[in-house]
Amino acid sequence: MAKNKRLTAARASVDSTKAYGLDEAINLVKTNAKAKFDETVEIALNLGIDPRHADQMVRGLLSLPNGTGKTLRVGVFARGPKAEEAKAAGADVIGAEDLMEKVQAGEIDFDRCIATPDMMGLVGRLGKVLGPRGLMPNPKLGTVTMDVKGAVQAAKSGQVEYRAEKAGIIHAGIGKASFGADKLAENIRAFVDAVQKARPTGAKGTYLKKVALSSTMGPGVRVDVAAFGG
Repeated sequence: MAKNKRLTAARASVDSTKAYGLDEAINLVKTNAKAKFDETVEIALNLGIDPRHADQMVRGLLSLPNGTGKTLRVGVFARGPKAEEAKAAGADVIGAEDLMEKVQAGEIDFDRCIATPDMMGLVGRLGKVLGPRGLMPNPKLGTVTMDVKGAVQAAKSGQVEYRAEKAGIIHAGIGKASFGADKLAENIRAFVDAVQKARPTGAKGTYLKKVALSSTMGPGVRVDVAAFGG
């Protein structure tokens, strides 16, 4: 009952018809993050794209200035010295055929997947399993690489991946409610800037249509797109 009262009060504090300034929106989200755990602050961007067309897909990876507050579990497909490099860099799961078998059996104990180029013949067989989960290694995202150490360290240091869904919406966690408002603002601006720079050639008209923030258990708060020069 207390939970329902809290949610009702949180929703009542937000005007759903209003687009708030960034600082005000962040303060509202932080104020309404009253769960017993440190809630994740999430951002949703509505873009003027149709991701079903190849020239309108938006996808990327960036390191947030202040990290995400979450430590990713990293899986690496590699052999020999590169497997050792992955282990030394802090990878959580490392393997080749043995890791492929685990993934095929539904044992996916990682949030980010990295592979050396020579392993892609093997990893390619896992496309139907890893693809829908957004875990398929991709050279454009730096997750198919010989620099295993750099990729693992980047993933561990607060790198966030983003990808437009069918309706042209991007969701991502950009920090924790315990972060200072200035750190959240810095992360949000860096994230929106990266997405704006990733504008695809096929995008016509207004690109950044709507921005909203929320915490894991809190209501959504619309942010004035003008705050990002959009």
